[in-house]
Amino acid sequence: MKSLKYIFTLLFLGSASLLMAQANMPAPDAATEPNQLGSIMTLVLITAAALLFIVAMVYVIKVNQFLYKRVVALQAEKSGITLEELAAAAAPSGDSLWDKFRKTFWEDAVPIDREEEILKDHAYDGIRELDNTLPPWWVNMFILTIIFAVVYMFYYHWGGDGPNQAKEYEMEMEQAKKEMAIALAGAANRVDEESVVQLTESGPLGDGQLIFSTNCTPCHGTAGEGNTIGPNLTDAYWLHGGGIKNVFKTIKNGVPEKGMIAWSAQLTPSDIQKVASYILTLQGTNPPNPKAPQGDLWQEEAAPAETPTDSTAVSE
Repeated sequence: MKSLKYIFTLLFLGSASLLMAQANMPAPDAATEPNQLGSIMTLVLITAAALLFIVAMVYVIKVNQFLYKRVVALQAEKSGITLEELAAAAAPSGDSLWDKFRKTFWEDAVPIDREEEILKDHAYDGIRELDNTLPPWWVNMFILTIIFAVVYMFYYHWGGDGPNQAKEYEMEMEQAKKEMAIALAGAANRVDEESVVQLTESGPLGDGQLIFSTNCTPCHGTAGEGNTIGPNLTDAYWLHGGGIKNVFKTIKNGVPEKGMIAWSAQLTPSDIQKVASYILTLQGTNPPNPKAPQGDLWQEEAAPAETPTDSTAVSE
């Protein structure tokens, strides 16, 4: 009967907790499912930590109570008063509601003066064994683990709401992609005139075209044809050198003596790389009303030819 009482009490408390958690949980969707899973696991860990803390505190209290009783017993012996008389004089009549609850659902130990009722018949070297039941706190904790196991199995296996290993793998891969994108974005902003390379993908070039249209057209024209301030960007002549490294450097540092500001104060290195790559795509587009060529003819240096390492030709 006592076990059934513990089981029904803990089932009621566990069901109430689950219902309250379910009522406070927002409606699931694909975007928030990983966050909800993390919140559930965090709640479980916090609950387990709280239970362990409570158990530890109860043990500390019990040890203090034991030491206190020993001190009181020693003082009573010195005064010639029995501990039972001292307890009867000091304690109020009957147990309080909290004491009854504690003894029933946490301790439930047989008093020392009634241990004769639970002594077993056999003895070993004069030592007899008590037929005490398991402590209720231990039984209650064991029942909680069973409830947790049932909820876990239902959520992750029977009910189908919890992610399986394949779903967890997909969620981790999505998270890894997001972290990689953040890392790549940070690496893109560390580019300089020595490490910059020309971009050819449509996405970055589209971003570069937008930056050019917003910031560069007043001086270089809408199609890069140039005007009274800025040079023509569509021919093969360059005032400060062509190629991605020189164009990046010119945009970054500017040409203050000719009215071009240093855009490094307003654009990130990644943005400068995008607009520089877009400017190089304007080469040879022949827009209407182009400005006369300025500067020196720029020719990109050809990459040195690689010598085969497995050549078997032998000069004679």
